Amino acid sequence: MLQTSVKPHSQPDPGYSDEALGHYCGLAGIRSRHEADVSRDLFYMLFAQQHRGQEACGIAWDAAGRVMVDKRLGMVSGSAERWLGSPVRSKAGIGHVRYATHGGGGIANAQPLAVSCIKGELALGHNGNLSNGGAIRSALFQQGAIFQTTSDSELFLHRISRSPKQGLEETLRDALSGVEGAYSLAMLWDGALIAARDPMGFRPLHLARRDDTWYVASETCALRALGILSWREIEPGECVVIDDTGPRSFFLPPAQKKARCIFELIYFARPDSYIFGRSVYGSRKALGAAIADLDELKPDVVIPVPDSGTLAAMGYSERSGVPFAMGLTRNHYAGRSFILPNKGERELAVRMKLHAVEEVVNGKCVVIVDDSLVRGTTSGIIVRLLKEAGAKEVHLRLSSPELKWPCYYGIDIPTREELISNSLDEKGIAEHIGADSVRFLPVAATRACLNAPNGEYCCACFDGNHPCQLKDC
Repeated sequence: MLQTSVKPHSQPDPGYSDEALGHYCGLAGIRSRHEADVSRDLFYMLFAQQHRGQEACGIAWDAAGRVMVDKRLGMVSGSAERWLGSPVRSKAGIGHVRYATHGGGGIANAQPLAVSCIKGELALGHNGNLSNGGAIRSALFQQGAIFQTTSDSELFLHRISRSPKQGLEETLRDALSGVEGAYSLAMLWDGALIAARDPMGFRPLHLARRDDTWYVASETCALRALGILSWREIEPGECVVIDDTGPRSFFLPPAQKKARCIFELIYFARPDSYIFGRSVYGSRKALGAAIADLDELKPDVVIPVPDSGTLAAMGYSERSGVPFAMGLTRNHYAGRSFILPNKGERELAVRMKLHAVEEVVNGKCVVIVDDSLVRGTTSGIIVRLLKEAGAKEVHLRLSSPELKWPCYYGIDIPTREELISNSLDEKGIAEHIGADSVRFLPVAATRACLNAPNGEYCCACFDGNHPCQLKDC
């Protein structure tokens, strides 16, 4: 019953340095009362969310009760000829862009995943990681389950297929009960589109309508790509089912607390998106302003690390009155630095990508702003670039707290031993990277400027307070 087409492709560049954290994934979904060019609309929605995952992309659609899938390794643009040149017409489709977090990469783990089982024809895209995925997999394995991927996303399909409940709603309630951690889901099920968020609300998910067609997307920028300017956030624990009668919702048992990922606002989401009801653009400028409020330094110029630090640097500049300038330029055509075999070659690769503008920094006290600090490798090279260009002083400011803890819910954070903030304080980090000073935004200040009270947002990568613990077996 299932027909699958896959196109292998070389893995692209997901970022410009070994400092960049791995993104989650991005979801898209469409359900109309009439047949539409679903592959066309899914292409544009996924293209708008390419920043959420660059390893693989795929779409699935309903073809008269059968699930069809087309997925490939590589960027969404590589599917333009297929998805735009000969658009697939259907009432329903879902799409996915993937960054490999738990389970690793490869075409086998590319999504959507699709199966034909006793419950019907299903396809699924998943954004997030399950904190008890190891325990669920082990239990299913003992029961005789056969796995075709190493991704915890496949666990949802097994639990749906094995559920003793009947009917879509009761089966979903049963399958999702006992699942812990982060999941936003876009599913096709016998022609219906289903969108669901975990009860803690780790991952964003949005619902919109235009005429008699409904759309689902991780980020609102994907809806804007189609000219859709109004939407609503799918609530934590909400499951939305859309068929020919339109959407209907039911809710999973509520969690004791919410745990929206604060790093979406700091780094992951596209600046023109709204996440958790907040403007990403405004949030990042507010973070930069908060750094300026706590900084006694009086620099001559503030510059961003492009592109991740640009909005925070603008906020710092506006609040402090220090002039903003692009003291670093970025070569967008350079390849990945962290795959090169030795430190010297990695440094050369960073120098190929980032270039100091001498007339901006020469003879000046410079504040450079970035969103976060991971290992410190690239930051040290950037400091040297600026000092080689004549900067009198270089001070690094981060628009987030220190990264000290792993994430069980989808961020590809290195081990604790690799995180520079676990072994060095601000003074030690400054000495290590050659900066005149380093300052982070405290957790309390971060929460305050994002209106993110305790119990509403997950800051586990900063403070170690994980909303649900990892369970491997």
